[in-house]
Amino acid sequence: MRFISTLILTFLAISNIECTAQIALSNQRISDSSRIVTGADQTEKYLPYLKGKRIGLVANQSSLIGKKSIVDSLVSLGINIVKVFGPEHGFRGNASNGAVVGNEVDAKTGIPIISLYGKNQKPSKEQLADIDLMVFDIQDVGCRYYTNINTLEYVMEACAENNKELLILDRPNPNAYVVDGPVMTDDKFKSAIGVHYIPMTHGMTIGEFAQYLNGEGYLKEQCKIKIIKVADYDHDMTYVLPINPSPNLNTKQAVMLFPSLCMFEGTAINEGRGTRMPFTILGAPALKGKYTFSYKPVSIPGMSERPNHKDSVCYGLDLRKYDINKLRESRQINLSWLIELYNAYPDKANFFTPGRVNQDISAFDLRIGTDQLRKQIIAGVPEADIRKSWEPELQKFKAIRMKYLLYP
Repeated sequence: MRFISTLILTFLAISNIECTAQIALSNQRISDSSRIVTGADQTEKYLPYLKGKRIGLVANQSSLIGKKSIVDSLVSLGINIVKVFGPEHGFRGNASNGAVVGNEVDAKTGIPIISLYGKNQKPSKEQLADIDLMVFDIQDVGCRYYTNINTLEYVMEACAENNKELLILDRPNPNAYVVDGPVMTDDKFKSAIGVHYIPMTHGMTIGEFAQYLNGEGYLKEQCKIKIIKVADYDHDMTYVLPINPSPNLNTKQAVMLFPSLCMFEGTAINEGRGTRMPFTILGAPALKGKYTFSYKPVSIPGMSERPNHKDSVCYGLDLRKYDINKLRESRQINLSWLIELYNAYPDKANFFTPGRVNQDISAFDLRIGTDQLRKQIIAGVPEADIRKSWEPELQKFKAIRMKYLLYP
């Protein structure tokens, strides 16, 4: 009996040591993330490659060397930047979501800025004529409906067609730990927020995604790319962005919740646009009496001029203090909020909003990349069964993804 007691105590002691070691390792990994060095910050690896060349730069406000704009930094280092190409939200990142951004001249440097959001999504032959090398440096957040990956594809396509090399200065994906959601398999759901066979969160950096586009034959011809990898980085590391990647992702909480809350943009629920707390709160006027938390979306220039339910009091969920470590632990998009608010919404026939172009395909379906999730929620399918229905295609994608990873 004494032997068994000793054995149990020994086992518990070993388990406690292992648990403590795991916690220490986890804490170490979080602290290690502060040592991450982005591709742009490793100037010694690419400055010699830029010298003497006419450079076209795809950049926005997230394109930094240290705390300074990459454009300003490279110009001060004697690099000849001929043009800057800006994605959604513009080069300086001060345009609202979906806002038309025109061409302009940067007031600080005098360099022409070409907008790649709107009618001119792809650099033209004429725009690339006086460029020797294109450079891409934009922070992404790892979601199919975040349009930076679309900009990347258009730039790669243009470079391939015009025999231009593309240098990619890679950056961490703050949501790289999660590969989840339905994989888009039906072309009828293709749109500006969903183009290829990828799930809602793809778990790749911009550099890895570029390799994926090349390797899976999504371009008419392969683009010649050179990638400056992120140093001291892997996909499980936490990464706090040094600057907002877009006007409505203005906190770490918003960046982490974005994959789960952006789904609501295809519904009657406001996801915090029109407030200073976007992608951390959810609500609608029709939920009055169901929830006590309330807020009022208003027009905010540079963030959201026409938010859903503008100037109306919305009632719903306050997720500003939600423990985002739960998302990291589960490695999943949160579906429970979508199910909960659908069940609480009194006018279920109008919960999912119709599409603007094709009324037969809802805005929600385009965002998700399938109509199955909407149908499952309406039918009351349990969350576990919904997730199970994603698995076959998710596993196929994960196997493909593995071929293009640059980081553990």
